[in-house]
Amino acid sequence: MDKLLEINSTVNGIVWGPPMLILIVGTGLILTIGLGFIQIRKFPYVMKNTLFKMFEKSQKGEGEITPFQALATALAATVGTGNIAGVATAIALGGPGAIFWMLIAALVGMATKFSEVVLAVHFRDRKPDGSFAGGPMYYLEKGLKQKWLAVLFALFGALAAFGIGNMVQANSVAASLETTFGVPKLYTGVALAILTALVILGGLKRLAAVTEKLVPFMAAFYIIGALIIILLNISKLPSAIGMIINQAFTGSAAAGGFAGATVMMGMRYGVARGIFSNEAGLGSAPIAHAAATTDHPVRQGLWGIFEVFMDTIVICSLTALAILTTGVWAEVDAAGKQLTGAALTTAAFNKGLPGPGGIIVAIGILLFAFSTLLSWSYYGEKSAEYLFGVGVKIIYRIIWIPFVVIGAVGGLEPLWDLADTLNGLMAVPNLIGLIGLSGTVFKLTREFFKKEGA
Repeated sequence: MDKLLEINSTVNGIVWGPPMLILIVGTGLILTIGLGFIQIRKFPYVMKNTLFKMFEKSQKGEGEITPFQALATALAATVGTGNIAGVATAIALGGPGAIFWMLIAALVGMATKFSEVVLAVHFRDRKPDGSFAGGPMYYLEKGLKQKWLAVLFALFGALAAFGIGNMVQANSVAASLETTFGVPKLYTGVALAILTALVILGGLKRLAAVTEKLVPFMAAFYIIGALIIILLNISKLPSAIGMIINQAFTGSAAAGGFAGATVMMGMRYGVARGIFSNEAGLGSAPIAHAAATTDHPVRQGLWGIFEVFMDTIVICSLTALAILTTGVWAEVDAAGKQLTGAALTTAAFNKGLPGPGGIIVAIGILLFAFSTLLSWSYYGEKSAEYLFGVGVKIIYRIIWIPFVVIGAVGGLEPLWDLADTLNGLMAVPNLIGLIGLSGTVFKLTREFFKKEGA
Protein backbone atom coordinates (compact mmCIF):
# COMPACT_ATOMS: atom_id res chain seq x y z
CA MET A 1 0.00 0.00 0.00
CA ASP A 2 2.83 2.40 0.90
CA LYS A 3 4.50 1.70 -2.45
CA LEU A 4 1.24 2.43 -4.27
CA LEU A 5 0.88 5.75 -2.42
CA GLU A 6 4.47 6.61 -3.27
CA ILE A 7 3.87 5.92 -6.98
CA ASN A 8 0.66 7.94 -6.85
CA SER A 9 2.49 10.86 -5.23
CA THR A 10 5.04 10.88 -8.05
CA VAL A 11 2.37 10.70 -10.77
CA ASN A 12 0.32 13.39 -8.97
CA GLY A 13 3.32 15.71 -9.01
CA ILE A 14 3.45 15.31 -12.79
CA VAL A 15 -0.27 15.61 -13.62
CA TRP A 16 -0.74 18.68 -11.38
CA GLY A 17 2.77 20.03 -11.94
CA PRO A 18 4.11 22.71 -14.31
CA PRO A 19 4.14 20.52 -17.49
CA MET A 20 0.39 19.82 -17.24
CA LEU A 21 -0.44 23.41 -16.35
CA ILE A 22 1.57 24.59 -19.37
CA LEU A 23 -0.28 22.05 -21.56
CA ILE A 24 -3.71 23.19 -20.32
CA VAL A 25 -2.94 26.91 -20.66
CA GLY A 26 -1.16 26.30 -23.99
CA THR A 27 -4.21 24.49 -25.36
CA GLY A 28 -6.39 27.39 -24.23
CA LEU A 29 -4.07 29.84 -25.96
CA ILE A 30 -4.13 27.87 -29.23
CA LEU A 31 -7.94 27.76 -29.13
CA THR A 32 -8.14 31.45 -28.19
CA ILE A 33 -6.03 32.44 -31.20
CA GLY A 34 -7.86 30.03 -33.53
CA LEU A 35 -11.22 31.42 -32.41
CA GLY A 36 -10.04 35.01 -32.88
CA PHE A 37 -10.18 35.83 -29.16
CA ILE A 38 -13.89 35.03 -29.08
CA GLN A 39 -14.12 35.50 -25.30
CA ILE A 40 -13.11 39.17 -25.70
CA ARG A 41 -14.35 40.02 -29.18
CA LYS A 42 -17.79 38.48 -28.71
CA PHE A 43 -18.15 39.13 -24.95
CA PRO A 44 -21.18 41.48 -25.32
CA TYR A 45 -22.86 38.86 -27.55
CA VAL A 46 -22.08 36.12 -25.01
CA MET A 47 -23.64 38.14 -22.16
CA LYS A 48 -26.69 39.01 -24.27
CA ASN A 49 -27.29 35.33 -25.05
CA THR A 50 -26.52 33.91 -21.61
CA LEU A 51 -26.93 36.29 -18.66
CA PHE A 52 -29.88 38.09 -20.24
CA LYS A 53 -31.58 34.87 -21.36
CA MET A 54 -30.87 32.95 -18.18
CA PHE A 55 -34.42 32.09 -17.22
CA GLU A 56 -35.99 31.66 -20.65
CA LYS A 57 -37.94 28.41 -20.81
CA SER A 58 -38.78 28.23 -24.51
CA GLN A 59 -35.93 26.66 -26.43
CA LYS A 60 -35.29 25.50 -29.99
CA GLY A 61 -33.73 22.15 -30.80
CA GLU A 62 -33.35 18.84 -29.00
CA GLY A 63 -32.20 18.01 -25.49
CA GLU A 64 -33.27 16.92 -22.03
CA ILE A 65 -32.89 20.13 -20.02
CA THR A 66 -32.79 23.89 -20.71
CA PRO A 67 -29.46 25.59 -21.52
CA PHE A 68 -29.55 27.35 -18.15
CA GLN A 69 -30.22 24.08 -16.32
CA ALA A 70 -27.18 22.61 -18.08
CA LEU A 71 -25.13 25.65 -17.05
CA ALA A 72 -26.43 25.42 -13.48
CA THR A 73 -25.53 21.72 -13.31
CA ALA A 74 -22.02 22.50 -14.61
CA LEU A 75 -21.63 25.56 -12.35
CA ALA A 76 -22.80 23.48 -9.39
CA ALA A 77 -19.69 21.36 -9.93
CA THR A 78 -17.23 24.15 -10.78
CA VAL A 79 -18.33 26.63 -8.11
CA GLY A 80 -17.06 24.62 -5.17
CA THR A 81 -14.62 24.79 -2.30
CA GLY A 82 -11.94 25.89 -4.79
CA ASN A 83 -13.63 29.31 -4.93
CA ILE A 84 -13.25 29.67 -1.16
CA ALA A 85 -10.27 27.55 -0.11
CA GLY A 86 -8.43 27.34 -3.44
CA VAL A 87 -8.13 31.09 -3.92
CA ALA A 88 -6.85 31.51 -0.36
CA THR A 89 -4.29 28.72 -0.92
CA ALA A 90 -3.06 30.44 -4.10
CA ILE A 91 -2.47 33.68 -2.16
CA ALA A 92 -0.90 31.90 0.83
CA LEU A 93 1.59 30.00 -1.37
CA GLY A 94 2.10 32.32 -4.33
CA GLY A 95 1.33 35.75 -2.90
CA PRO A 96 -1.22 38.30 -4.19
CA GLY A 97 0.38 38.11 -7.67
CA ALA A 98 -1.01 34.57 -8.01
CA ILE A 99 -4.46 36.10 -8.57
CA PHE A 100 -3.24 37.84 -11.74
CA TRP A 101 -2.12 34.51 -13.20
CA MET A 102 -5.37 32.88 -12.05
CA LEU A 103 -7.28 35.46 -14.10
CA ILE A 104 -5.03 35.02 -17.15
CA ALA A 105 -5.59 31.25 -16.97
CA ALA A 106 -9.35 31.88 -16.74
CA LEU A 107 -9.24 34.16 -19.79
CA VAL A 108 -7.78 31.45 -22.03
CA GLY A 109 -9.87 28.87 -20.14
CA MET A 110 -13.01 30.51 -21.54
CA ALA A 111 -11.96 29.42 -25.05
CA THR A 112 -11.16 25.92 -23.75
CA LYS A 113 -14.53 25.52 -22.04
CA PHE A 114 -16.32 26.94 -25.09
CA SER A 115 -14.60 24.38 -27.33
CA GLU A 116 -15.34 21.50 -24.94
CA VAL A 117 -19.04 22.36 -24.91
CA VAL A 118 -19.25 22.83 -28.69
CA LEU A 119 -17.70 19.39 -29.28
CA ALA A 120 -19.83 17.75 -26.56
CA VAL A 121 -23.08 18.92 -28.17
CA HIS A 122 -21.88 18.29 -31.75
CA PHE A 123 -20.88 14.66 -31.09
CA ARG A 124 -23.49 13.72 -28.44
CA ASP A 125 -25.52 10.52 -28.57
CA ARG A 126 -29.22 10.00 -28.08
CA LYS A 127 -29.83 6.85 -26.04
CA PRO A 128 -32.73 4.38 -26.50
CA ASP A 129 -34.39 5.74 -23.35
CA GLY A 130 -34.48 9.24 -24.88
CA SER A 131 -31.65 10.63 -22.77
CA PHE A 132 -28.64 12.43 -24.23
CA ALA A 133 -25.02 11.59 -23.50
CA GLY A 134 -21.96 13.54 -24.50
CA GLY A 135 -18.58 14.75 -23.36
CA PRO A 136 -14.94 13.97 -24.13
CA MET A 137 -15.52 10.21 -24.38
CA TYR A 138 -17.97 10.78 -27.27
CA TYR A 139 -15.95 13.34 -29.20
CA LEU A 140 -12.80 11.25 -28.73
CA GLU A 141 -14.55 8.19 -30.18
CA LYS A 142 -16.80 9.74 -32.84
CA GLY A 143 -14.73 12.78 -33.78
CA LEU A 144 -11.10 11.81 -33.22
CA LYS A 145 -11.79 8.09 -33.88
CA GLN A 146 -9.70 7.11 -30.85
CA LYS A 147 -11.84 4.73 -28.80
CA TRP A 148 -8.98 3.88 -26.43
CA LEU A 149 -8.62 7.52 -25.38
CA ALA A 150 -12.38 7.70 -24.83
CA VAL A 151 -12.25 4.62 -22.59
CA LEU A 152 -9.33 6.08 -20.63
CA PHE A 153 -11.18 9.35 -20.04
CA ALA A 154 -14.36 7.56 -18.95
CA LEU A 155 -12.42 5.30 -16.59
CA PHE A 156 -10.58 8.23 -15.01
CA GLY A 157 -13.84 10.19 -14.74
CA ALA A 158 -15.91 7.40 -13.18
CA LEU A 159 -13.28 6.83 -10.47
CA ALA A 160 -12.05 10.41 -9.93
CA ALA A 161 -15.59 11.54 -9.16
CA PHE A 162 -15.52 9.70 -5.84
CA GLY A 163 -12.62 11.88 -4.69
CA ILE A 164 -12.93 15.48 -5.88
CA GLY A 165 -16.68 15.28 -6.39
CA ASN A 166 -17.69 13.25 -3.36
CA MET A 167 -15.45 12.53 -0.37
CA VAL A 168 -13.41 15.75 -0.49
CA GLN A 169 -16.59 17.86 -0.74
CA ALA A 170 -18.33 16.00 2.07
CA ASN A 171 -15.28 16.39 4.29
CA SER A 172 -15.08 20.14 3.59
CA VAL A 173 -18.70 20.58 4.69
CA ALA A 174 -18.29 18.38 7.76
CA ALA A 175 -15.10 20.14 8.89
CA SER A 176 -16.64 23.59 8.37
CA LEU A 177 -19.85 22.79 10.26
CA GLU A 178 -17.91 21.16 13.10
CA THR A 179 -15.63 24.21 13.47
CA THR A 180 -18.36 26.85 13.13
CA PHE A 181 -21.40 25.21 14.74
CA GLY A 182 -20.00 22.20 16.61
CA VAL A 183 -21.91 19.66 14.50
CA PRO A 184 -20.32 16.16 14.66
CA LYS A 185 -18.92 15.05 11.29
CA LEU A 186 -20.95 11.83 11.26
CA TYR A 187 -24.23 13.76 11.62
CA THR A 188 -23.25 16.01 8.73
CA GLY A 189 -22.29 13.00 6.61
CA VAL A 190 -25.59 11.20 7.19
CA ALA A 191 -27.64 14.35 6.50
CA LEU A 192 -25.66 15.08 3.31
CA ALA A 193 -26.04 11.49 2.12
CA ILE A 194 -29.83 11.61 2.60
CA LEU A 195 -30.16 14.94 0.78
CA THR A 196 -27.90 13.73 -2.03
CA ALA A 197 -29.93 10.53 -2.40
CA LEU A 198 -33.20 12.49 -2.63
CA VAL A 199 -31.82 14.43 -5.57
CA ILE A 200 -29.64 12.05 -7.59
CA LEU A 201 -31.96 9.04 -7.42
CA GLY A 202 -34.44 11.14 -9.40
CA GLY A 203 -32.07 11.39 -12.37
CA LEU A 204 -30.88 14.35 -14.42
CA LYS A 205 -34.17 16.26 -14.57
CA ARG A 206 -34.50 16.34 -10.78
CA LEU A 207 -30.82 17.22 -10.46
CA ALA A 208 -31.21 20.07 -12.97
CA ALA A 209 -34.38 21.32 -11.26
CA VAL A 210 -32.49 21.57 -7.95
CA THR A 211 -29.30 23.13 -9.33
CA GLU A 212 -31.12 25.81 -11.35
CA LYS A 213 -32.58 27.11 -8.05
CA LEU A 214 -29.60 26.37 -5.80
CA VAL A 215 -26.80 27.84 -7.94
CA PRO A 216 -28.18 31.40 -8.38
CA PHE A 217 -29.05 31.55 -4.66
CA MET A 218 -25.69 30.29 -3.41
CA ALA A 219 -23.74 32.49 -5.82
CA ALA A 220 -25.73 35.60 -4.90
CA PHE A 221 -25.47 34.82 -1.16
CA TYR A 222 -21.67 34.56 -1.28
CA ILE A 223 -21.14 37.40 -3.78
CA ILE A 224 -23.19 39.86 -1.70
CA GLY A 225 -21.24 38.92 1.46
CA ALA A 226 -17.89 39.43 -0.31
CA LEU A 227 -19.02 42.70 -1.92
CA ILE A 228 -20.10 44.14 1.44
CA ILE A 229 -16.64 43.38 2.88
CA ILE A 230 -14.88 44.96 -0.11
CA LEU A 231 -17.13 48.06 0.06
CA LEU A 232 -16.45 48.45 3.80
CA ASN A 233 -12.73 48.39 2.95
CA ILE A 234 -13.03 50.36 -0.29
CA SER A 235 -10.10 52.64 0.61
CA LYS A 236 -7.79 49.60 0.49
CA LEU A 237 -9.09 48.35 -2.87
CA PRO A 238 -6.62 50.29 -5.09
CA SER A 239 -3.62 48.99 -3.11
CA ALA A 240 -5.04 45.42 -3.26
CA ILE A 241 -5.38 45.62 -7.05
CA GLY A 242 -1.90 47.17 -7.22
CA MET A 243 -0.45 44.24 -5.24
CA ILE A 244 -2.08 41.72 -7.59
CA ILE A 245 -0.61 43.39 -10.69
CA ASN A 246 2.81 44.41 -9.35
CA GLN A 247 3.61 41.17 -7.50
CA ALA A 248 2.62 39.10 -10.53
CA PHE A 249 5.86 40.31 -12.15
CA THR A 250 8.09 41.05 -9.15
CA GLY A 251 7.21 38.26 -6.70
CA SER A 252 6.01 38.81 -3.13
CA ALA A 253 8.31 39.90 -0.33
CA ALA A 254 8.03 38.24 3.09
CA ALA A 255 5.41 39.97 5.28
CA GLY A 256 3.94 38.97 8.62
CA GLY A 257 3.59 35.19 8.56
CA PHE A 258 3.99 35.10 4.77
CA ALA A 259 7.35 33.62 3.77
CA GLY A 260 7.57 35.35 0.38
CA ALA A 261 7.08 33.99 -3.14
CA THR A 262 8.84 34.20 -6.50
CA VAL A 263 7.14 35.11 -9.78
CA MET A 264 7.21 31.43 -10.77
CA MET A 265 5.51 30.41 -7.52
CA GLY A 266 2.79 33.00 -8.06
CA MET A 267 2.31 31.84 -11.64
CA ARG A 268 2.24 28.14 -10.71
CA TYR A 269 -0.19 28.40 -7.80
CA GLY A 270 -2.41 30.97 -9.50
CA VAL A 271 -2.80 28.89 -12.66
CA ALA A 272 -3.20 25.61 -10.73
CA ARG A 273 -5.89 26.93 -8.36
CA GLY A 274 -7.68 28.64 -11.25
CA ILE A 275 -7.85 25.43 -13.28
CA PHE A 276 -8.90 23.48 -10.17
CA SER A 277 -11.72 25.98 -9.65
CA ASN A 278 -13.18 26.35 -13.17
CA GLU A 279 -12.15 22.90 -14.51
CA ALA A 280 -11.48 24.26 -18.02
CA GLY A 281 -9.54 21.56 -19.84
CA LEU A 282 -10.48 18.70 -17.52
CA GLY A 283 -13.47 17.70 -19.65
CA SER A 284 -16.01 17.42 -16.83
CA ALA A 285 -18.46 20.28 -17.48
CA PRO A 286 -19.23 19.41 -21.14
CA ILE A 287 -20.84 16.20 -19.87
CA ALA A 288 -23.62 18.34 -18.38
CA HIS A 289 -23.83 20.78 -21.31
CA ALA A 290 -24.30 17.86 -23.72
CA ALA A 291 -27.83 17.31 -22.35
CA ALA A 292 -28.96 20.90 -23.09
CA THR A 293 -31.79 21.70 -25.47
CA THR A 294 -30.20 23.73 -28.23
CA ASP A 295 -30.36 24.23 -31.99
CA HIS A 296 -26.59 24.65 -32.46
CA PRO A 297 -23.48 23.51 -30.56
CA VAL A 298 -22.00 27.03 -30.55
CA ARG A 299 -25.11 28.49 -28.90
CA GLN A 300 -24.52 26.20 -25.93
CA GLY A 301 -20.79 26.89 -26.13
CA LEU A 302 -21.50 30.51 -25.20
CA TRP A 303 -22.66 29.24 -21.81
CA GLY A 304 -19.22 27.63 -21.39
CA ILE A 305 -17.60 31.08 -21.68
CA PHE A 306 -20.08 32.50 -19.17
CA GLU A 307 -19.40 29.60 -16.79
CA VAL A 308 -15.67 30.37 -16.49
CA PHE A 309 -16.40 34.11 -16.27
CA MET A 310 -18.78 33.64 -13.35
CA ASP A 311 -16.68 31.03 -11.54
CA THR A 312 -13.23 32.63 -11.71
CA ILE A 313 -13.43 36.22 -12.95
CA VAL A 314 -16.32 37.03 -10.59
CA ILE A 315 -16.44 34.68 -7.57
CA CYS A 316 -12.72 33.88 -7.22
CA SER A 317 -11.80 37.55 -7.68
CA LEU A 318 -14.23 38.62 -4.96
CA THR A 319 -12.75 36.05 -2.56
CA ALA A 320 -9.25 37.32 -3.34
CA LEU A 321 -10.20 40.99 -2.88
CA ALA A 322 -11.95 40.21 0.43
CA ILE A 323 -8.74 38.54 1.67
CA LEU A 324 -6.45 41.34 0.46
CA THR A 325 -8.54 44.37 1.48
CA THR A 326 -8.97 43.04 5.03
CA GLY A 327 -5.20 42.51 5.24
CA VAL A 328 -5.36 38.97 6.68
CA TRP A 329 -3.39 37.33 3.87
CA ALA A 330 -0.08 37.51 5.77
CA GLU A 331 -1.46 36.76 9.25
CA VAL A 332 -0.72 33.70 11.41
CA ASP A 333 -2.93 31.47 13.58
CA ALA A 334 -2.66 30.88 17.34
CA ALA A 335 0.11 28.33 16.75
CA GLY A 336 2.15 30.84 14.73
CA LYS A 337 1.46 29.16 11.37
CA GLN A 338 0.45 31.13 8.29
CA LEU A 339 -3.25 30.98 7.56
CA THR A 340 -4.24 29.19 4.35
CA GLY A 341 -7.23 27.55 2.66
CA ALA A 342 -10.74 28.00 4.08
CA ALA A 343 -9.28 29.24 7.40
CA LEU A 344 -7.77 32.27 5.60
CA THR A 345 -11.03 33.12 3.81
CA THR A 346 -12.94 32.68 7.08
CA ALA A 347 -10.51 35.05 8.83
CA ALA A 348 -11.08 37.64 6.08
CA PHE A 349 -14.85 37.42 6.36
CA ASN A 350 -14.71 37.49 10.17
CA LYS A 351 -12.54 40.61 10.11
CA GLY A 352 -14.61 42.29 7.39
CA LEU A 353 -17.98 41.34 8.90
CA PRO A 354 -17.47 40.44 12.59
CA GLY A 355 -20.17 37.96 13.58
CA PRO A 356 -21.92 36.98 10.34
CA GLY A 357 -18.71 36.79 8.28
CA GLY A 358 -17.62 33.31 9.39
CA ILE A 359 -21.20 32.06 9.07
CA ILE A 360 -21.35 33.29 5.45
CA VAL A 361 -18.22 31.27 4.62
CA ALA A 362 -19.52 28.17 6.45
CA ILE A 363 -22.87 28.32 4.62
CA GLY A 364 -21.03 29.10 1.36
CA ILE A 365 -18.89 25.98 1.77
CA LEU A 366 -22.00 23.93 2.60
CA LEU A 367 -23.90 25.08 -0.50
CA PHE A 368 -20.91 25.04 -2.86
CA ALA A 369 -19.78 21.58 -1.77
CA PHE A 370 -23.29 20.08 -1.73
CA SER A 371 -23.94 21.30 -5.27
CA THR A 372 -20.61 19.83 -6.36
CA LEU A 373 -21.60 16.50 -4.80
CA LEU A 374 -24.73 16.46 -6.95
CA SER A 375 -23.17 17.37 -10.28
CA TRP A 376 -20.11 15.16 -9.98
CA SER A 377 -22.37 12.19 -9.32
CA TYR A 378 -23.80 12.85 -12.79
CA TYR A 379 -20.35 13.20 -14.37
CA GLY A 380 -19.21 9.92 -12.82
CA GLU A 381 -22.46 8.21 -13.77
CA LYS A 382 -22.24 9.26 -17.44
CA SER A 383 -18.60 8.09 -17.55
CA ALA A 384 -19.63 4.72 -16.14
CA GLU A 385 -22.57 4.59 -18.58
CA TYR A 386 -20.16 5.02 -21.49
CA LEU A 387 -18.14 2.04 -20.25
CA PHE A 388 -20.92 -0.31 -19.13
CA GLY A 389 -24.21 0.86 -20.68
CA VAL A 390 -27.31 2.64 -19.35
CA GLY A 391 -28.06 -0.13 -16.84
CA VAL A 392 -25.16 0.96 -14.63
CA LYS A 393 -26.67 4.39 -13.86
CA ILE A 394 -28.80 3.39 -10.88
CA ILE A 395 -26.04 1.15 -9.50
CA TYR A 396 -23.57 4.06 -9.66
CA ARG A 397 -26.00 6.36 -7.83
CA ILE A 398 -26.53 3.81 -5.04
CA ILE A 399 -22.77 3.28 -4.61
CA TRP A 400 -22.25 7.07 -4.54
CA ILE A 401 -24.37 7.67 -1.44
CA PRO A 402 -22.41 5.81 1.31
CA PHE A 403 -19.15 7.40 0.12
CA VAL A 404 -20.60 10.77 1.19
CA VAL A 405 -20.63 9.56 4.81
CA ILE A 406 -17.17 7.98 4.49
CA GLY A 407 -15.74 11.25 3.17
CA ALA A 408 -17.45 13.36 5.84
CA VAL A 409 -15.82 11.46 8.71
CA GLY A 410 -12.43 11.57 6.98
CA GLY A 411 -12.24 7.92 5.96
CA LEU A 412 -10.21 6.45 3.08
CA GLU A 413 -8.00 9.55 2.76
CA PRO A 414 -5.41 7.70 0.60
CA LEU A 415 -8.20 7.24 -1.97
CA TRP A 416 -8.65 11.02 -2.09
CA ASP A 417 -5.06 11.38 -3.25
CA LEU A 418 -5.53 8.67 -5.88
CA ALA A 419 -8.74 10.32 -7.10
CA ASP A 420 -6.95 13.68 -7.28
CA THR A 421 -4.38 12.10 -9.61
CA LEU A 422 -7.09 10.51 -11.74
CA ASN A 423 -8.84 13.89 -11.90
CA GLY A 424 -5.68 15.42 -13.37
CA LEU A 425 -5.26 12.49 -15.76
CA MET A 426 -8.73 13.22 -17.20
CA ALA A 427 -7.20 16.29 -18.83
CA VAL A 428 -4.72 14.32 -20.95
CA PRO A 429 -7.11 12.58 -23.40
CA ASN A 430 -9.41 15.60 -23.31
CA LEU A 431 -6.68 18.02 -24.36
CA ILE A 432 -5.61 15.66 -27.16
CA GLY A 433 -9.22 15.68 -28.35
CA LEU A 434 -9.48 19.48 -28.17
CA ILE A 435 -6.32 20.01 -30.23
CA GLY A 436 -7.17 17.25 -32.70
CA LEU A 437 -10.72 18.53 -33.23
CA SER A 438 -9.96 22.25 -33.04
CA GLY A 439 -10.65 22.57 -36.77
CA THR A 440 -14.21 21.33 -36.19
CA VAL A 441 -14.71 23.93 -33.43
CA PHE A 442 -13.40 26.74 -35.66
CA LYS A 443 -15.61 25.66 -38.58
CA LEU A 444 -18.78 25.37 -36.48
CA THR A 445 -18.09 28.76 -34.86
CA ARG A 446 -17.58 30.53 -38.20
CA GLU A 447 -20.79 29.00 -39.58
CA PHE A 448 -22.79 29.98 -36.50
CA PHE A 449 -21.76 33.65 -36.43
CA LYS A 450 -22.19 33.97 -40.20
CA LYS A 451 -25.71 32.61 -39.90
CA GLU A 452 -26.48 34.83 -36.91
CA GLY A 453 -24.97 37.84 -38.66
CA ALA A 454 -23.03 38.63 -35.51
